[in-house]
Amino acid sequence: MAKKNPGPPEPGPARPEAIPGEDEKDRALRPKRLAEFLGQQAMKDNLRVFIRAASERGESLDHLFLIGPPGLGKTTLAKVVANELESDFVQTSAPALDKPKDLVGLLTNLKKGDVFFIDEIHRLKPAIEELLYIAMEDYELDWIVGQGPMARTLRIPIQPFTLVGATTKAGVVSSPLISRFGITCRFSFYVQEDMEAIVHRSAGLLGVKINADAAALLAGSSRGTPRVVNRLLRRMRDFAQSPAADSRPPAQTRITLPAVRDGLSRLEIDSLGLEKQDRDILSMIIERYRGGPVGAETLAISVGESVETLEDYYEPFMIQAGLLQRTPRGRTVTLRAYGHLGIKPPPDTGNAEGFLF
Repeated sequence: MAKKNPGPPEPGPARPEAIPGEDEKDRALRPKRLAEFLGQQAMKDNLRVFIRAASERGESLDHLFLIGPPGLGKTTLAKVVANELESDFVQTSAPALDKPKDLVGLLTNLKKGDVFFIDEIHRLKPAIEELLYIAMEDYELDWIVGQGPMARTLRIPIQPFTLVGATTKAGVVSSPLISRFGITCRFSFYVQEDMEAIVHRSAGLLGVKINADAAALLAGSSRGTPRVVNRLLRRMRDFAQSPAADSRPPAQTRITLPAVRDGLSRLEIDSLGLEKQDRDILSMIIERYRGGPVGAETLAISVGESVETLEDYYEPFMIQAGLLQRTPRGRTVTLRAYGHLGIKPPPDTGNAEGFLF
């Protein structure tokens, strides 16, 4: 006997704003307004115009699509947009949306103008993605009531909202979903000047002082990524105020250039910002696979990482730094990688730009 359809789901509670795995110290360093958000200047200038125009018209901001590697500030910017709009911020991630009713529960609980953030939006299931299409365009939800010949579709109205979708893999997001975003922001790695400004701002919020030369070295060793520089700054603070390094009270702790050099050495981070695992990946390609090409799955197994971690965390910066190439046949190191690791390259294998043939 067929089960009776229970009808439209009850509105669910909003997701908490806290980010899983993030502590109070992480949240304290996050900017709250566009004026506090350092770097990505062209993106900020455009967003400021779009937000002001939408507010003046009394409308919800167009749906916003954020693209970029992890740690560059996609989640932070989504929260900043909500603050600029003076709207509530509701956050979830695509893997948490297991069934259509999970999405329906969240959307029916939104108030007019709320900012709804979906992280890892490229991982949405097809059924949930299709439900989201109508919600984004018409601010309505399709819900099927009944089964078989007696089935019918109900249109459930929801309040106008702004969807902010973030992804590290824009290439795997379906075209129909991308086309429904009115604003696209593509993050790039931060330049040295912006990274130094982030170091000084974060140091002030942490209640420590840092010398300019120490801030410059720390910024240059952080992969152009704010999340990395803030993590390293907290570790440099630990080293600087340890009894062996500094006998002064924590409130007077100053991070110096020698302290940063020592701290980076102890963490096995080099001047380019490469961690031990980064160097192991490059060395593996050189020593075991003769510089490449080698497939992503084979390389991931060789270094004990998942393919997702390899592609999302390690590779983007190494490609940006000119140490690694993604080719149709697999990953290949460049001559710059040989030079950085102090390994002599095979003869007649590269061109003037440092890329292997």
